[in-house]
Amino acid sequence: MFQHRSLYASLFLPVVLLIGMVANAAESATPRITTSIDESALVQLTGNTHPLAIPQFDQGPVPDNLPMTHMYVVLRRSQEQETALEQRVAAMHNPRSANYRQWLSADRLGQEFGPVQQDISTIARWLSLHGFQINAIYKAGLTIDISGTAGQVRDTFHTEMHYYNVDGERHIANASDPEIPAALAPVVVGIASLNDFMPKPVANKLPGFTFPCTGCPDGFDNTIQYDEAPADFAMIYNVQPLYGGSHPVTGLGQTVVVLEVTDVQPPDIATFRAAFGLSSHAGRFKQIHPGPGCADPGRNGAEGEAALDAEWAGAVAPDADVELASCANSTTNFGAFIAAQNLLDEKTPPPIMSLSYGGCEAAQGPSANAYINSLWQQADAEGVSVFVSAGDGSAAGCDNFDLAQYATNGIAVNGLASTAYNFAAGGTDFADTVDGLNQTYWTRTNSSGWESAKSYVPEMTWNDSCAGSVLYQYFGYTNGVSFCNSSTGEGFLDIVGGSGGPSFVYDKPYWQAQIYGIPSDGKRDLPDVSLFASNGFWNHAVVFCMSDATEGGAPCDYNNPVDVFFNSAGGTSFSAPQFASIQALINQSAGGPQGNPAPGYYALAAVEYGSPSHPNSAALQACSANLGRMIASACFFHDVTRGNNDVPCYGTNDCYLPEGESYGVLSTSDTRLQVAYPAHPGWDFATGLGSPNVTNVVKNWP
Repeated sequence: MFQHRSLYASLFLPVVLLIGMVANAAESATPRITTSIDESALVQLTGNTHPLAIPQFDQGPVPDNLPMTHMYVVLRRSQEQETALEQRVAAMHNPRSANYRQWLSADRLGQEFGPVQQDISTIARWLSLHGFQINAIYKAGLTIDISGTAGQVRDTFHTEMHYYNVDGERHIANASDPEIPAALAPVVVGIASLNDFMPKPVANKLPGFTFPCTGCPDGFDNTIQYDEAPADFAMIYNVQPLYGGSHPVTGLGQTVVVLEVTDVQPPDIATFRAAFGLSSHAGRFKQIHPGPGCADPGRNGAEGEAALDAEWAGAVAPDADVELASCANSTTNFGAFIAAQNLLDEKTPPPIMSLSYGGCEAAQGPSANAYINSLWQQADAEGVSVFVSAGDGSAAGCDNFDLAQYATNGIAVNGLASTAYNFAAGGTDFADTVDGLNQTYWTRTNSSGWESAKSYVPEMTWNDSCAGSVLYQYFGYTNGVSFCNSSTGEGFLDIVGGSGGPSFVYDKPYWQAQIYGIPSDGKRDLPDVSLFASNGFWNHAVVFCMSDATEGGAPCDYNNPVDVFFNSAGGTSFSAPQFASIQALINQSAGGPQGNPAPGYYALAAVEYGSPSHPNSAALQACSANLGRMIASACFFHDVTRGNNDVPCYGTNDCYLPEGESYGVLSTSDTRLQVAYPAHPGWDFATGLGSPNVTNVVKNWP
């Protein structure tokens, strides 16, 4: 049996030198707008035109009077302030620091680390002179909420707003990079929201099986036997020991917020909780529409996403309260960001937030990426734990996993999840079906709470595509290129799977640098940790309840196999609220908010996996997910080493496409097959640190 080493021996050592050196940034802050505003001396904010706002989709200018509501003008700190804040936040996570978990309020964050009021006032006055309504200046000092018209956008930022028809959908977007007066450039990053290519929910419905379900074990009637219900989750990921004893850890007194752009039917949440034995617990559900600029969105096409988020956010911590915070999208702004921004400006922000949406780093551009970074940085500084789905497009984060058969945009990650201040939740699949071991890990019948899992179930990467190594080996092929170009493999042309890869925006955070398996690429790498998220590809999915027929829902009678089928899905949409629910257990056990939980998880990983130069060989062997029910009981993580998150591709963007073949596969080389990305011992791009043993994580939390 392996033994745990000192938890903080290596992870926090680089940060210790910073403790006590963080000055009050406000004391040295000075105005950075030092010249008068000359409207003829402009600078272009490069990279802020959406990649799909191109001539082939252009339908011409929008009317000048088109309302442009609740756009966010994004400001920046001075480099000295940014460095000081980064050091302060690092100290908040270091138990050796006097600032350990000394969280800031939004007011203090703005006062100590925001632009000086003189600069903010200058920018607000300039916007007002151009006719914009100033809706809010948020407390952290980096976001100004404005409303106006498309004509005012053109006249102020020197870019026309156009209509674009993409895949049969009409969008609006700026046709060129915006420009601002050079005098404002030291403080203004840009406008975060000049298009309506909104982040997309990452819930992934079951494949289109026929009835009866010939692809399901024992026929369609036993679908729920192999689906993951809350009791199965508690068995597989070892949550059950926390629920018992004289001091049960069930999330009591904690609140988890799910960020949405739709409302749900509260009876669906009640039905889910009643069916799976959760309704006897203290956790309560409510819907809120927080703060200025937040219009009630009603129920819409994202309702399925919101329902599963709300249900699973309270499923692992059944005594925790769940709040669904939803705002309608504005003309060009994402409603979930409006909700999050307003919640973080409250006197007492929620301790845990979850977001199950995705957006490509490159498509968002520098301004939106800067906004997202500042939003989650504010959350971390306030002690708020933010969980974001890593995505469902495998290593192809800039392609549409709902529609694309192959990737054309290269290796990319979800820019909503790639900052250093949030936890990126990845996804796995169970390996028992492909190995013919269903009966080893699942009972023939369900318990009264629909539990059928017998133990931890061996995991592999989640990959539905022909480039997935588990799938092509199952059919007798040796690589993804040969299988994707075969008659059988062409039936598996898609890019669906658990997402992961390097960020092209953010540097590697200190807490991610010294873990065995992680590359020395200098980049923030995704995901952090994973949970089962498959959409039924190998006959396992996750159950939820969304019965609103007007939005594609179905009745939630779990005794009816057809209802179960339509209320089963997958995706890292589930992973984010599940990890948020785990965080409620951590917060209860630890006695308060924890901020970004990623440093804590990686501290545990440093113990289990070791460092690149000193791997913990005994633990790497004992904690392999391939061991299934024989895995060591002391593991913090189940180390997933089987499979990959590679997908078919076409073109020249990170695509190995041999001459004469119709499809290639994503590769880190265009001329050689260097798969993006295989699972391997320790951390990897396919599943991060693997999946958690929840009881061990909670009981050993730093």
